Amino acid sequence: MSKLAFLFPGQASQYCGMGRDLAANFPESKSVFDAADSALGFSITQTCFEGSEEALKLTENTQPAILTVSTAAYRALAGKGIVPDFVAGHSLGEYSALVAAGGVDFSAAVKLVRARGKYMQEAVPAGQGAMAAILGLSPTEVGDICKKAAENEVVSPANLNSPEQTVISGSAAAVKRAVEIASQSGAKRAVILPVSAPFHCALMMPAQQRLEADLRATQFSALKIPLITNVDAQAITTGEEARAALIRQVTAPVRWLDSVREMIESGVTVFVEVGPGKVLTGLLRQIDRSVRVFNVEDSASLQATMEKLAQARAEVREP
Repeated sequence: MSKLAFLFPGQASQYCGMGRDLAANFPESKSVFDAADSALGFSITQTCFEGSEEALKLTENTQPAILTVSTAAYRALAGKGIVPDFVAGHSLGEYSALVAAGGVDFSAAVKLVRARGKYMQEAVPAGQGAMAAILGLSPTEVGDICKKAAENEVVSPANLNSPEQTVISGSAAAVKRAVEIASQSGAKRAVILPVSAPFHCALMMPAQQRLEADLRATQFSALKIPLITNVDAQAITTGEEARAALIRQVTAPVRWLDSVREMIESGVTVFVEVGPGKVLTGLLRQIDRSVRVFNVEDSASLQATMEKLAQARAEVREP
C-alpha cells in the first residue's frame, strides 16, 4: 500500500504575507496564529502578514514565523481528515513536524524556536561565520573539499539536501576557501548564501548548550506519527528520542537526502510540503522524480492537493 509523508520547510522559505489566506479561511489555522501571539507576547501574526522582508529575515523572527505558518497549514489539512504515515522537517521544520506528530505542544514549540533563533544568532559574531551552497558535486566530494579547505578552521557539510546540492557552513575564511576549491573541482555553482549565522556546524556549540537547557525543561510526549530525524535519517516515536535529536541537530548536518530516501524505502510514494514556499518540493524532484509531491500553503493549494490526493488514492485502488 502506498504511503503518504508530510514535509515541513525550514529557514529561507519565508515570504511577506505568508499565512494570511489560511487564517482568513480556516478557523483552526487562525487559532494557531492567536496561540503564537499569546505564547510569544508580541504579534508574530503581524510579522507574517504585514512585516517587511528585513523583519522576516531576522532569525529569531523567521523561525517562529515559519513554524506558525506550517502548523496553520497542517491544521487546515488535518481538518480535512488527511493523516500522514510519516512526518519530517528540514532543520527548523523538524519542530513543525514534531508539533504535527503530537510530540510537543505548539505554544511550547514556538517559544523554543524563538529562543533557538536568538541563540544561533548570538553564537557567532556577525561576519565571522558563513554558509555556501555547492551545486553539481556529490556529498562525498563536498566533504573532501571541506577537509582540504579547513586549515585548522571550521568548515563542514551542513545540509545534505540532494545528490546535486550540499550546503556547507563554518568560519567565513574557510567557507570562502571551500567555495574556491569547489569551483576549481567542477562544481556547477558554488555561492556564499545570504544568511546571518553558520548553522549546523561546530561553531553552533554555544547555541546548542543554551537550547539544550530549554529543551530539557520542555515536556515531550510520545509521537502519534513516526518522525524521520535530520541527525540520523531514522524513524523515531518517543518524546525522549525527539528531544535528543533536536539537541544534536544544532551542530550536526541535516541529512535530508538520506531522510527522503528512508521514507521512499519505507513505502512513501506521495509527499506533501506543508508550509510556506516550495523549497522542499524542488529538492524532492532532484532526489527522486518517480514520487509525487504536492504543497499546501494557502486555501488554493490545499484544494488542489486534496483533489490530487483523492486521484492518487483512486489510482491505487484500481486493479
